[in-house]
Amino acid sequence: MDELMNCRLCEWRCGANRSAGERGVCGAAETEIAYTSITDVLESYSVTFLSCPFRCAYCNAYRISQYPDSGWVYRGHIKPEELALEVLRELESHDISNLSFTGGEPTIHTPYIESMLHEIKEERNVDVILATNGFQTPETLKRIIRFTSLFSFEIKALSDELHRNLTGAPVAPVLRNAAYLAEKFPEKIRVFRTVVIPGINHHEICEIASFIAEINPEIPYRLIGFRPNFLLYYHRGPDRKLMEKLVDDCRAEGLERVDYSGYYPLSELNLEERLRKAGCSLPRDCGSCSNEVCRAILREPWRV
Repeated sequence: MDELMNCRLCEWRCGANRSAGERGVCGAAETEIAYTSITDVLESYSVTFLSCPFRCAYCNAYRISQYPDSGWVYRGHIKPEELALEVLRELESHDISNLSFTGGEPTIHTPYIESMLHEIKEERNVDVILATNGFQTPETLKRIIRFTSLFSFEIKALSDELHRNLTGAPVAPVLRNAAYLAEKFPEKIRVFRTVVIPGINHHEICEIASFIAEINPEIPYRLIGFRPNFLLYYHRGPDRKLMEKLVDDCRAEGLERVDYSGYYPLSELNLEERLRKAGCSLPRDCGSCSNEVCRAILREPWRV
């Protein structure tokens, strides 16, 4: 991984000597792992990498993306050949063939991923699902295309000013890479997605849809309801009406496959009503509760 001595994997091209412990704009030195897990939705073994070249004001994984500045402790560095053995054991144990990479931003760890996949593919075939912010150089993009089966690609805004304010980075490389994938490898796009933040980027959603539709109207596009987090912790999320309207508007732009997940529900329920809705008996007596799984577990706001 000598190229980490002068790292130019993302569009910051900062030249940090990550091999010597110098941290670039992304915050990464040697590749470090936050955690690994089995994901039911994708039926895959997921590897979550630390650090990211963006500083998204609304990041729901900011403890991971802003590492090491976040101060949290994670698994850390694992040799790629050792992680490959772990992946092979888990794929076999759970009878799955999908391997997903997320973060943070996995593409700033491209040499590590290539090395690990080399070890894995000597033993078995895997389908790789990769989530990205799209901020890699053209050279890095071509490398990750070679080993990636499906991309989950996030376009956070369309205008450069808003994208810079939300992420701290210019939008041009993201749109360039999105267009390249959509034009050359549409079969590899699992989904383009945008987090809808009312009052901040919701007015650009249709423009993003138009941008995608002009390239390929069959590309899937998913709108994700913003969940208050990080620097926008006190900013409310979108309601269902807005999400449904935006889906309709995106389809009117010519996109054929648009959906959404998540919204911010309006509710006037008091404490007792919320507890009853969760499945609790009142007055609560947790010590004598017969439920094997607590009915009052923390849920995402839109799943209550």
